[in-house]
Amino acid sequence: MNVLILGATSDMAKALIEELAKEKHKFFLAARNVKRLEPFSKNLKIKFDVTADLIEFDAQDFNSHEIIYNQINPKPDWVISFIGYLGDQNKASGNWQESKHIIDTNYSGVVSILNIVAQDMSARNAGVIVGVSSVAGDRGRGSNYLYGSAKAGLSAYLSGLRNSLYKQGVHVMTVKPGFVDTQMTAGLNLPKPITASPSQVAKGIIKGIKKRKNVIYLLPLWRLIMFTIRNIPEFVFKKLKL
Repeated sequence: MNVLILGATSDMAKALIEELAKEKHKFFLAARNVKRLEPFSKNLKIKFDVTADLIEFDAQDFNSHEIIYNQINPKPDWVISFIGYLGDQNKASGNWQESKHIIDTNYSGVVSILNIVAQDMSARNAGVIVGVSSVAGDRGRGSNYLYGSAKAGLSAYLSGLRNSLYKQGVHVMTVKPGFVDTQMTAGLNLPKPITASPSQVAKGIIKGIKKRKNVIYLLPLWRLIMFTIRNIPEFVFKKLKL
């Protein structure tokens, strides 16, 4: 099977690749800085005897997306997007460039490439698309509403894509991690009981794909947490410091 990983330098992506490598798949690893993937790619060959083609991919370089995807051969059976950027909410609230960077990385760039993937898979009547969104998109909070709004848009997009491609035999899965112990969250004081490891996320994604899940929360406790948060009345919610 051929697997395209978008945002392959992330810790979650690397954990997933290593889990899938045990099954001897062919990988296409796309990232903005592919040099960071070279040691990882060599290790895949040594450890698992699998090959990985490295692809330079910038989520915000929209005009390049179709060209890049057309060059991938053979076309992927699974496409999994880990593209994301937490950003700085305080900076972004007064700086449009930071706001745009958050929106384009987490939403516009992902939509751009997945639209192309969706057209290809629809024509082939087969394929799996996985988008890593976030629990932050379930309800806007004052501490990260720009990131959260972009992820909310991504979740809605994936829901619509799932509905659109179902009859073509293409499965679309939305992944909503809560806190994950990665480089992106380094320095944050994360509560351990509800913080997943990249390995837990990877195993959860693979299990979700094989069971044809539509939306998965990692860790599963986050489904209950976000159900509670979504159902707090707005007149109360707006007074909370979240």
